Amino acid sequence: MKNQTVLKDKVYRLKGSTAPIVFILNSRNSRRKPLLYFDGTRNRALRYSTNQQSPFEDEQDNNAILEPVVFEDGMLFVSHRNPVLQEFLSLHPGNGTVFEEIDNEKDASSDMEVLDAQLEAQVASRDLDIEMLETIGRIALSLNVDKMSTAELKRDVRLYARNNPQDFLNTLNDPMLKLQSLASNCFSSGLLILKNKGKDIYFNLPSNKKKLLSIPFGDSPVHTLASFFQTDDGIELMSMLENKLKD
Repeated sequence: MKNQTVLKDKVYRLKGSTAPIVFILNSRNSRRKPLLYFDGTRNRALRYSTNQQSPFEDEQDNNAILEPVVFEDGMLFVSHRNPVLQEFLSLHPGNGTVFEEIDNEKDASSDMEVLDAQLEAQVASRDLDIEMLETIGRIALSLNVDKMSTAELKRDVRLYARNNPQDFLNTLNDPMLKLQSLASNCFSSGLLILKNKGKDIYFNLPSNKKKLLSIPFGDSPVHTLASFFQTDDGIELMSMLENKLKD
């Protein structure tokens, strides 16, 4: 026995943070508002008709009865007794951009991914040592960590982890994070300074006032310096600057 498709009621919603009280979806092809579906060979005109068995205009007869497809308060319920409208909506070019079918299982899976990320981020933020807290505060949050108490810093980093869990986890796993933190420290401590309208990085040591690097157009001083730390010459400089910061 062949497997038969089980028809079921479906609910659709408009995408976006706000929805109008009434929204009429384009339901027929016209020159002014094309409504086409590419079937792999050619573009075929779509048209929703209540007395036809197909959503394709070239498969409909001349007695098509057209009705608007209306979302009320951003929602549209389509009974299983109306498979043509369901097929029409699945083929509609606005499917996924203008509107979407509500899939409770898919929504639940997405919610679980968000909740898992929130939990992982909050646990990770709780267990950070003070050095990493300062690094994230300085680089990801642009905080002046030298003027903050430990409690203030912990609070702000935990709020960041709670409100932006995936961004926090990505930041935590970024290999450039510590290098950028060191670069930022070098500028804030005055070991390095910017000259020529912020285009060049110079040493600011008692015995060395020479130019170190030029900053590429569109890059930031911190990122330029952190990238330099990854080079052979930069590794030696990084070690020297770290020792200077400890003094």
